[in-house]
Amino acid sequence: MDDTEKNNHVEVVIHPLVLLSVVDHYNRVARDTRKRVIGVLLGQRFKDSVDVTNSFAIPFEEDLRDPSVWFLDHNYLENMWWMFKRVNTGENIVGFYSSGPKIRENDLDIDKLIRRFTDLPVFVIIDVRPDIDGLPTTAYQAVEEVEREGDKINMVFKHMPCSIDATEPEEVGVEHLLRDVNDPTTSTLSNRIREKIRSLGALHEKIFEMRRYLENVVEGKLPINHQISYNIQAIFNLVPNLDREDLIRAMLVESNDLHLVIYLSSLIRCVASLHDLVDNKIEFQDLDEVLDDIARDKAKEDDEKEKRLEGGEGEEEKSNGQDGSQMNIEG
Repeated sequence: MDDTEKNNHVEVVIHPLVLLSVVDHYNRVARDTRKRVIGVLLGQRFKDSVDVTNSFAIPFEEDLRDPSVWFLDHNYLENMWWMFKRVNTGENIVGFYSSGPKIRENDLDIDKLIRRFTDLPVFVIIDVRPDIDGLPTTAYQAVEEVEREGDKINMVFKHMPCSIDATEPEEVGVEHLLRDVNDPTTSTLSNRIREKIRSLGALHEKIFEMRRYLENVVEGKLPINHQISYNIQAIFNLVPNLDREDLIRAMLVESNDLHLVIYLSSLIRCVASLHDLVDNKIEFQDLDEVLDDIARDKAKEDDEKEKRLEGGEGEEEKSNGQDGSQMNIEG
């Protein structure tokens, strides 16, 4: 097995600091534009993994209409790499990143440039879009491929396993940052439901992508890739058989138990609310009587005032009538 085949089984491990650096780079340079950002990945390469622990940005420009026109400041890259090497000698250049979200034609040319600093560099697309569900990282590696015997050798990107991992200090830092992101007023149940919805959305997207690939293969738009076919078959083999009677019964029992817990919780919450209402009524019963007495006295006073006002108006009308009759007699 040659070096290329060995590296197909290597897993790329991305640390949270790299994700934060890429997002910051994108927000400073290419936010609200169609541009993408390019940077260098630093870390260590082991036998079965590439541990990406740090990164730095590189000045990069490209023509969106002509992929062959692009610029990457390799002098800046060499100076930054020299300064990073002085700070941490354990970190080496292991590849480069892009904000993507897709592979572009000039990425192979960038890969050739990065090969001046490391053998077999990894290429990681870090999707910075906030509305994307699932893992925001996708790893590739450029390998040689011959489509048919006698054709020239072409460099193509092959998928690599990719995951996100953190050391204990990084986990503490991420939890501290998430305090400002997570809503503390949201209950744990609603968070779990939201995570389930996102997971199902990501699953639907991946299944739709597999369906689109198979349709393109059937229509002859894409050549068949046996490794992808094996992976799809392995995925469907892992799907459980839901037609078994014991499995259906077990799922029904679990569902009924879950609904029973929800029903009992609702009853307990209702009883507790009624109990608090009764306690509140008992506690403020004397206060209600005092308030009723005050309202009754106030209503009585208002009635007496109205009676006095009505009596005063009647006497005034009577005196006015007597004065008028006396003036008539004198006249």
